Amino acid sequence: MMLVQAQISQDPDEGLIAAAAQGDRGAFGELYSRYARMVHGILLTRVPPRDAEDLVQDVFISAMRQLRVLRTAAAFRGWLAAIARNRAIDYFREAKQRAAFDEKTAREHGVAATQEAFEVLELIRSLPEAYRETLALRLVEGMTGPEIAERTGLTPESVRVNLCRGMKMLRELL
Repeated sequence: MMLVQAQISQDPDEGLIAAAAQGDRGAFGELYSRYARMVHGILLTRVPPRDAEDLVQDVFISAMRQLRVLRTAAAFRGWLAAIARNRAIDYFREAKQRAAFDEKTAREHGVAATQEAFEVLELIRSLPEAYRETLALRLVEGMTGPEIAERTGLTPESVRVNLCRGMKMLRELL
């Protein structure tokens, strides 16, 4: 009896993931609510800000279609992050048909951001990947360290180290 209890998953999203895999749109909506900021932060470190929100939607549509092939609920966070990273790669493959991004284009499309915000985001993008994602989730998405750890599957210690080192590197660049 004790062995069976030890094998029960401690993942609070497991029931939602299972329900969403069976087609429960409400459960998938809850997963979206929990993980949209994480996906947005990952995308912001890779694509122009004006396109990140649309790509978040693309990532979740792709995840919804593929959720049944996910082997374990514990893999969900990493799997979702990988979909986001791959979607960013696809974005640039498709970008050959789009005009280059610049601040003027962003303002014309209603992106409410200052020159300084674009410059800081570019500096964050220049950092090593481990730091840029964690910093974007903290500084842009407003997630706390424990939220970042929970959503990304990183340990709280790793998040703290990544934030500390990333902020130090960012300060040096500023």
